[in-house]
Amino acid sequence: MNGNYCAFYVAEPFNESFLGAHATKDFVYYNTLRMWKGADASFPFNNSHDTTYNVRDGSNWELTLRPRLRERLRNSKNIILFLSDRTINSRALREEIDYGINTLGLPVIVIYPDYNTKESLLDRNNILTPQIQSLWGKIPTFRDSMSLVPTLHIPMNKALISHSLADSKFMVRTKAVPDVYRYPV
Repeated sequence: MNGNYCAFYVAEPFNESFLGAHATKDFVYYNTLRMWKGADASFPFNNSHDTTYNVRDGSNWELTLRPRLRERLRNSKNIILFLSDRTINSRALREEIDYGINTLGLPVIVIYPDYNTKESLLDRNNILTPQIQSLWGKIPTFRDSMSLVPTLHIPMNKALISHSLADSKFMVRTKAVPDVYRYPV
């Protein structure tokens, strides 16, 4: 249980072709984490998607896809959720969040790719803005279950992501009490 499980929306059925994957913004953000790790081995991202072999477009949900997602989640210490206006409540995303939070109790690091500073997530009272909070409803399973685990809300910022991935309060074995966390300004 030392991986970081990345949850993000991709169109179904997913095709990791040149255009299919790279036209899906959240997949591009996931690849950014992989790129940062490839360029700097000390970047604290341990990709749980690498713990099982890849699945192919058209694989059976019950026999292949769902069991593979669950195995990857069981090998994880947390979930990294990319959440934006483009996020759609897909079957895979619902399964990842439901199983990860409600069964495994994995903390969630929510990355908002359309924001690049911690100040941009917060209002003047240091509270997450209504625009950020409204994004939680894009995935009702997340919105309704997030009170069960610690959730950290951060922008798409390499330094903050690195700090968050190394923070033991957002790892399943050493997690903080369930609450909504953010880095104050």
